Amino acid sequence: MPVTLPQSVKTLLLDKAYGHVVTSNGEGKPQVTMVWMDVDGDEVLFNTAEGRRKAQNLRRDPRIIVSVQDRSNLQAYAVFHGKARITETGADEHIDKLAKRFLGADKYQFRQPGEKRLIVRISVDRIGGFGPRMQPWS
Repeated sequence: MPVTLPQSVKTLLLDKAYGHVVTSNGEGKPQVTMVWMDVDGDEVLFNTAEGRRKAQNLRRDPRIIVSVQDRSNLQAYAVFHGKARITETGADEHIDKLAKRFLGADKYQFRQPGEKRLIVRISVDRIGGFGPRMQPWS
């Protein structure tokens, strides 16, 4: 059952948060990728492109784990366990929004001709890790 994200977690995700996304490949082995993170309500988000391994893995098996470290307190981190769903809706605008936050650019400059962008929306079932002062996230 999805959890409500505490404000402290939302603040972490809105601060140039880099996440390490763990999905399972076709053999059941972990595949790890670093991505720019975002949040929308109680969903954790990132953007990717059609054809990338993480999108392929998540279509086959939507289970996902994402680890995010707090840039301002390196001992604080959150680990999100949940289920992902992939959507094209708003993905082009979303990658530009992330480019603004992470690169200071109005448009995502690394887009390839014909590339189809995707948003991965994660419904979080459990939050692990430790927040400020090494306390569980609240």
